[in-house]
Amino acid sequence: MKVSNETKIGALAAVSIALLILGFNFLKGKNLFEKKATMYITFTKVEGLNVADGIKINGLRVGSVESLDEQDADVTGVVVAFQLTRGINIPKDSYGTISAVPLGSTYINITLGSSASFLADGDTLKGVDSKSMIDDLQARIEPTMENVNKALVSLDSTIRKVNATLDEQAQQHIATALREIAQTTQRINGLLEPGKGALAKSLDHVESVAGNIRDNNDSIDKIIGNLNKVSRQLASSDLSGVVESLDESINQLNVLLKNINEGKGSLGKLANDETLYKQLNSTTNSLNILLQDLRLHPKRYINVSVFGKKDKSGPLMNALPDSATNR
Repeated sequence: MKVSNETKIGALAAVSIALLILGFNFLKGKNLFEKKATMYITFTKVEGLNVADGIKINGLRVGSVESLDEQDADVTGVVVAFQLTRGINIPKDSYGTISAVPLGSTYINITLGSSASFLADGDTLKGVDSKSMIDDLQARIEPTMENVNKALVSLDSTIRKVNATLDEQAQQHIATALREIAQTTQRINGLLEPGKGALAKSLDHVESVAGNIRDNNDSIDKIIGNLNKVSRQLASSDLSGVVESLDESINQLNVLLKNINEGKGSLGKLANDETLYKQLNSTTNSLNILLQDLRLHPKRYINVSVFGKKDKSGPLMNALPDSATNR
């Protein structure tokens, strides 16, 4: 049996329409394949509530809003039909309220009662109107605004009393003080002005120094490490022994200097015996004359010449001037 193209197109169109209906209802929160119980709840106003919004019990989503209809021609109330997607037992004395989440969707919150009998499919749940977010915010703000108004009235009364108490001279003093405070504030702003103020420049210098320290942090760490190493070496070395040895050497040196000052020993005699000093000075002078005479008249002391004449000049009696010192 051959199926015509028209039949195929018709079947495809029917399937597409069915899928479209199923998808549309799914986007609205309806699931045609789940077993559902439809219940109703009536509110005076349903601001912010829409079809497919959730039904929650203790924060758990148990269904969704199916439709919103007026209760009568005068719209004295709004009947909300909702479907349960879970097998939940809802006591008959339960009630529902509309709750709104800031920057979120609105939902119906069901508060369970304590009745032993439960609602069935098609029953109506009691609805309790709740304040909207704006009404709730306004109710909370009104006491605060009232307190603020009272405070402003009290402040105004206090200012009037102060103005009545202060004379004209005191008011002038207060005005002068306020001007000085303003000038001081202006000067402080000038000090803190970026790139120009003295305090700002100082802070820039401090920041520059801190940057240099940060850039040389590795070198500073090495220096500190070396200092720690030297400190450990000094701590581990026998400083007490070195100090004791140095102290003993100083004591011996003091004894030696004392003996020299008192004329004891060879160094003491050399330092304190004037006669010995004169004799050494005379001997040194004679030796100097002898060496100079030997330099000037070597033939007188060493005669190695075969044909030369013997030096018959007299010996040198006084030392010649030192050429090194007279230069």
